Amino acid sequence: MITVLCVGKLRERFFQDAQKEYLKRLSQLMPCTVTEVPDEPEPKQLSDTTISQTLEAESERLLKRIPDSAYVIALCIDAKQPASEELADKLNDLFVSGKSEVMFVIGGSLGLSQSVLQRAQERLSMSRMTFPHQLARVMLLEQLYRAAKINAGQRYHK
Repeated sequence: MITVLCVGKLRERFFQDAQKEYLKRLSQLMPCTVTEVPDEPEPKQLSDTTISQTLEAESERLLKRIPDSAYVIALCIDAKQPASEELADKLNDLFVSGKSEVMFVIGGSLGLSQSVLQRAQERLSMSRMTFPHQLARVMLLEQLYRAAKINAGQRYHK
């Protein structure tokens, strides 16, 4: 089972529709769910203290949703950027080795706290470019779908 654990809701209809479409496609290949935790309002004055407080509040919500048995992959910009085939291989290896709960964690607009990053067994970057976390969620779902197709031996677009 794959869970995409996210801070915040998808507010725009087009992101909601894209998420729904990829979850529908994934349902034919591998179980996948999306779990949202509430985000904190972004502080009006960004200081180290307010950023830290925001990240800690969001991380408490995230960590409460992560079972001890879960294999956690945190999405962050300063991490390895696997090709689609490498992500497929990684998921296959995790499932074959008995990891039945794999969680991808996406932070809010300020990212993820150190406590969430420390809980993660791995970190993954979609790109060195910065994307809104709502778009990152859709991009991750698309890549999970692509990985599932690769692992099922089905055709996918390169």
